[in-house]
Amino acid sequence: MTETISVDRLVAAYIKMRDKRAELLREYEDADNEVKAQMEAVESKLLDLCKEIGADTLGSKHGKVMRTVKTRYWTTDWESLHRFILEHKMPELLERRISQSTIKQLLEENPDLMPPGLNTDSRYTVTIRRATNAN
Repeated sequence: MTETISVDRLVAAYIKMRDKRAELLREYEDADNEVKAQMEAVESKLLDLCKEIGADTLGSKHGKVMRTVKTRYWTTDWESLHRFILEHKMPELLERRISQSTIKQLLEENPDLMPPGLNTDSRYTVTIRRATNAN
């Protein structure tokens, strides 16, 4: 015979586990941020050293340092960028990811319109909220 566990006990257990995960994540992020800050300080000293001696590569018995230029691109004008992409037929400028909310709205408003190659996965999930009077 299977023991029946009350919804109240299941929800309480779930919330306790979720709180523990949040606590562990905060502890990890605090420790990780501390190590990141230390690494950034060492990187800064190595960059200064590379600049000072005019080198893009430094070697040591523990490893190799390579100074490179890293460039990032972004836009503050999405409308103009979209026009540019359409005008020059360059959709590859965008990353390959579907906007979940936009595709959902498109399919809800146009149930007979299915983009080729689109895959879907729907499943039931549960959302658990803490009671307003809980500790």
